[in-house]
Amino acid sequence: MAQAAEPPSGTRDFLADDVRRREAAFAAVREVFERYGFDPLVTPAFERIETLLGKYGDEGDKLVFKILRRGEHEASGEADLALRYDLTVPLARVVATYGSQLPSPYKRYAIGPVWRADRPGKGRFREFTQCDFDIVGSSSDLADAEVLATVHDGVRALGVEEFTIELNSRQVLFGLLQAYRVPSELGGPVLITLDKLDKLAPAKVVAELVERGLAASDAQALVDDLTADDPDVIRARLDGSEQGKQGLAQVDRLLELTAGLPVTFAPRMVRGLDYYTGMIFEVSAAGFTGSIASGGRYDGLVAALGGPDMPAVGGSIGLERILSQQAADATESSGLDVAVTVLGAEQQVVKLAAELRAAGLRTGVYLGSSGKLAKQLKWANAQHASYVLLYGPAEQEAGNVTVRDMTSGEQVSVPFDGVVSHLRAAVENA
Repeated sequence: MAQAAEPPSGTRDFLADDVRRREAAFAAVREVFERYGFDPLVTPAFERIETLLGKYGDEGDKLVFKILRRGEHEASGEADLALRYDLTVPLARVVATYGSQLPSPYKRYAIGPVWRADRPGKGRFREFTQCDFDIVGSSSDLADAEVLATVHDGVRALGVEEFTIELNSRQVLFGLLQAYRVPSELGGPVLITLDKLDKLAPAKVVAELVERGLAASDAQALVDDLTADDPDVIRARLDGSEQGKQGLAQVDRLLELTAGLPVTFAPRMVRGLDYYTGMIFEVSAAGFTGSIASGGRYDGLVAALGGPDMPAVGGSIGLERILSQQAADATESSGLDVAVTVLGAEQQVVKLAAELRAAGLRTGVYLGSSGKLAKQLKWANAQHASYVLLYGPAEQEAGNVTVRDMTSGEQVSVPFDGVVSHLRAAVENA
């Protein structure tokens, strides 16, 4: 295929089956959000460039797709707009813009494309869909618990049955830094390194911690305890840290509020984003690479992004990751309810097709140039049609229509005036 005919690097074309599968997934998650009382929010695909830049750090800013000035300013080479990088900054702008017009707390969800000016590796894209939900304006543990319950139901709605919600708290992590005598100036870098425990061998993590300035004995003890997968070891270590004990109390409270859900305390889970201030979580499932959902509490971020100083908590479901890794198990393509062949009497065929569509049946009429029945049946099969209608000369003379079930191959003759009710009942009862 010529390069000009391919989509731009890092983007994809979605043909009919993929579009339907994606739309079904979006609808399933949307129903969960609506059930929990989250309101939908749609923001523009692009924002003022000053709204986005400075919000993601130096590396993130480099990945913002900039839009050059237009018209008489085009020659300047300057940008005044940019494609949105995520759905969180637009949320902060909306909260800052509409303020008192919004309910308090403000519960919103957003499902839409975002763009990254990246050089995408395998399985990564420059354009992809994010699925976010947030509660702005509540500092209650109940809000945190509701986010965990929402992500649980959202992941299940996407067909993932077996998964674990790993729960931790930034206060627990700060307490660990104190317990293992990590200097305050090394706290951030140490947490970034610990976040690599799922990707690197423990010895390499220890070596990197030492390179960052941590004493070898403290680095080894910290990694040994975190990789022991025994929360009681960490709980004992945190006994001497007030901040750590506060974090544990928060974790325990959330474990109580989410009893019955697959939520577990995971002290080694870090999450690299430094704007989190309280509970953090990730969802992992067998058969999936990496986390399939994540989030946490980020009090202060809305203000940092230009909005009012309000507490906030939320999460993001990895729709793209789940859909891409479920592709091999995709169900059979959906198709036409009824395929109508054209064997003469075109005016009556068109009228019949219109009546079938008015009855809510997905109906296609053969539009090819060949009148051969074999070719028309091949077309109907390619359309994954459930039923095919034959209205040839014999049927026209008898006033009947032959209805063929494409699954069983059985055929029945139905009076022309009764075809719509017959097919509607057959599709409803299938």
